[in-house]
Amino acid sequence: MQDATWVFLILAITLVAFVWGRFRYDLVAMAALLSCVLLGVVPADEAFSGFGHPAVITVAAVLVLSRGFEHAGVVDWIAEKALKAGSQPVWQLVVLTTTVILMSAIMNNVGALALLLPVAVRVAREHGTSPSFLLMPLAFGSLLGGLITLIGTPPNIIISTFRASQGEGAFRMFDFAPVGVGVAFVGLLFMVLVGRKLTPQRQGQASAAELFETSAYLSELTVGESAKAVGWTLRELREVCDEPVPILGIIRGDKQHSGHRFFGPLQAGDILLLEAGPEDLKQLEDKGGLTLGARSRDDEAAGDGVSESDEEASAARVPKLDAEDLQLVEAVVRTDSMMIRRTVTHLRLLNQHGLHLVAVSRDGARLKQRLREVRFQPGDVLLLQGDENGLSDSLAALGCLPLASRKLSLGKPRQLLLSVAIFAVAIAAMMFDLLPAAIAMSLAALVTLASGVLPLREGYDAIEGPVIVLLAAMLPVGQALETSGGAQMVANGMMTLGDGWPPVITLVALFVITLLLSNVINNAAAALLMAPIAANLASGLNVSLDPFLMTVAVSASCAFLTPIGHQSNTLVMGPGGYHFRDYWKLGLPLSVVVMATAIPLILLIWPLS
Repeated sequence: MQDATWVFLILAITLVAFVWGRFRYDLVAMAALLSCVLLGVVPADEAFSGFGHPAVITVAAVLVLSRGFEHAGVVDWIAEKALKAGSQPVWQLVVLTTTVILMSAIMNNVGALALLLPVAVRVAREHGTSPSFLLMPLAFGSLLGGLITLIGTPPNIIISTFRASQGEGAFRMFDFAPVGVGVAFVGLLFMVLVGRKLTPQRQGQASAAELFETSAYLSELTVGESAKAVGWTLRELREVCDEPVPILGIIRGDKQHSGHRFFGPLQAGDILLLEAGPEDLKQLEDKGGLTLGARSRDDEAAGDGVSESDEEASAARVPKLDAEDLQLVEAVVRTDSMMIRRTVTHLRLLNQHGLHLVAVSRDGARLKQRLREVRFQPGDVLLLQGDENGLSDSLAALGCLPLASRKLSLGKPRQLLLSVAIFAVAIAAMMFDLLPAAIAMSLAALVTLASGVLPLREGYDAIEGPVIVLLAAMLPVGQALETSGGAQMVANGMMTLGDGWPPVITLVALFVITLLLSNVINNAAAALLMAPIAANLASGLNVSLDPFLMTVAVSASCAFLTPIGHQSNTLVMGPGGYHFRDYWKLGLPLSVVVMATAIPLILLIWPLS
């Protein structure tokens, strides 16, 4: 069997695995690489060359710099201004989407969205706007903003380094800007003028209480004088249940205690506030001797001697707690979270992270299944209870992004200015060809860490391992597609089908194929696979390489059709209450608008001859 055939077979299986989603994309990419090595299409001594590739190093450095911007307060300053968007939904859409476009041009686009997502939710809730009106354009705006600069998105970095490997020299920092700015501007106009009518505006998503209907699920259990649970700790009480029941609060006399910080023994007369289904309530009644409601069994045994006024007084003694009293926080599960495909029992949320899981929402609806059976997915919105002081660290460790509760805290002015200055020097070095992008960005990341703008531990945390492994593993596979002759075969097939057509039609076909590919697999992987094909098309047509590479760069970042095409799309799915079909309703016309804008601009800035 020819090497090209083996490569096509491996790529076909890899694409199926990417779409299936059963295994994480970095594991799939590494399996593809090792398969190529075992079959002899990638030399063993070059198998891990991708880990030292300039594209991989540049992406890692940009991730560190992005985290440095956040830590220094640069992003918080921008977000603080965005909070003043006003009460008009359209103006909020303009301000927030423009902000994320500008931020995505200079930092990782997923990071830019993650930082503005809580701001958008907060704006929506303060002004009564449906978050679903704002969040999808925000996600798409983060993708459009990445088109503007070399470091805005991994496909740009990949295309730049591929151009250098073809002997043409790498693209520079702002070589993407003439096309990227035009596409981002037209895309923004479309979303504001037309797209907002295609974006679902689902009501009932504007607050934690509405989304989860917390009060409807709260139950009160009273500890009677003869209850078995007298003297038990909450941990002992939970152990009698099959489900890890979240006990949100304990009322003793006139005082309220949060369930996650109550460690003493229960006493007669205590009232427990908890979220539990009928089965768990029955277990607590049978095994702990607790009584549903404010009256205990001892009161019932006393007969009808309890008057209505006594019951009213008892009810008045029990305060009605809202989400704020219970210290609840919403958080969305990131695509790189350690929680994915794991249950609350596997994660030991309470013991290891001090968090109660109260409820889970998926696709805009609260899940009704038992909490212990829920296997978390990217985009799930969780309702959690935890200690406010350690909440941020716990959510960060789990890979969750807090919604609406994120407090803006500006960094030190010196660090803010220093962070901007470091980045500006690196950009200048790249613009004047003093240093290659990988070296300039790496030096900037090093100075950011050495100067204390970003702690070293956070710098390592900022480097997303799955993304780095994906790029490093797919680079040799993409090279194998070219060296085996597979890319040439695909290019020949496309030219045969389009025999006699002008090159611009071939560009459109290349754009469509790359766009469709980027909607089912990672956009970096799409760029890696399509770049060799683009080069062979340009060679076969005897035209300039640049317009074909630019077409791949733009189309690889147009993953607007599905929630799985890009991490930004996945992040907003839960908070926005979107369904799978919602994406293509806005994403398909936006893709057409982007293509209709990008192709003429590419041919104008990067002519075929």
